[in-house]
Amino acid sequence: MSVIEKPKILLIATGGTIASRIFENGLAPGLEASQLLSYIPEISGKYEIDAVQVSNIDSTNMTPSHWVKIVETVRDSYDRYDGFVICHGTDTMAYTSAALSYMIRNSPKPVVITGSQKPIVENNTDARQNLIDSLKYAADPESSGVVLVFNGNVIAGTRAKKTFAYSYNAFSSVNYPPLALIQGDRIIRFIKTGDIPVNARPEFSTRLGESIVILKLIPGTKPDLLEYLFGNYDVIVIESFGVGGIPDALLEVFSRQMEKWAEKGKIVVFATQVVNEGSNMEIYEVGRRVKKEFSIIEAYDMTLEATVTKLMVLTGRFGNDYKSIRREFYAPVNFDILYEDGN
Repeated sequence: MSVIEKPKILLIATGGTIASRIFENGLAPGLEASQLLSYIPEISGKYEIDAVQVSNIDSTNMTPSHWVKIVETVRDSYDRYDGFVICHGTDTMAYTSAALSYMIRNSPKPVVITGSQKPIVENNTDARQNLIDSLKYAADPESSGVVLVFNGNVIAGTRAKKTFAYSYNAFSSVNYPPLALIQGDRIIRFIKTGDIPVNARPEFSTRLGESIVILKLIPGTKPDLLEYLFGNYDVIVIESFGVGGIPDALLEVFSRQMEKWAEKGKIVVFATQVVNEGSNMEIYEVGRRVKKEFSIIEAYDMTLEATVTKLMVLTGRFGNDYKSIRREFYAPVNFDILYEDGN
């Protein structure tokens, strides 16, 4: 009689609310990776799970160097496991899930990011169900790629955004439907995660460009702020109003800075402050003029988290090569962009 092998999962813990305890000064990460598993005894016998701790931090303290550690952990153990579950704090989880989508590309094995709004040690917590759902998804042979699992929803890693501060349905899938829904023992799949051959090798990237800044426009933004940002950062992401554009009061300084710095490899990306439906700088004069006169990149329907982390990976790979970065920015990765710019 043949023995059915259990799915092998690597649990990677980074800290966050899910692993927190109450200390004198408030909640802080206090549980190790193996301790998290002790709170879900109902999975006993279903999977073969190893646990590793790469950090034990509040996710507010998450940095690109932590992403590199996570990616190296997945890369170095990739052949020994069927799937990976990363426990993470919710505050920067959308950035991490987007970053890992670009740092671990075309993975036939699932890489799942999850966490909770309440610590796993509390009775009324979402942590246990989120962890159970994530292990279930990671163990399923139909799963692949980088996803975020939370409150029963499976969201493409590039499309997740935290939209509620306290509610259990903390994350939304922005400008793209959830990939699947987990209900009890069922995984209800809506969108295939890709036809990646089982024996394919994922592409791992660990070089990140970090000279990136976001300028969120407000009515009355001071023009001299642009001069400072162009002088100190290689990539400037401008979160504009509505469908995108730049106020007349900033245009003269913006034009002068673009002429001064563009040949030196500075890259400007326009995004929108509006969460849903994306930008389209061709609609209004304030946007069309900028797009016509300057070499800029537009984020369209991408989330801000995906925009920033994709630029980190691309500048880590191409430096300040504008043409290469622009070309690869519009190449879809893990459902991150629907609008392909033809310019």
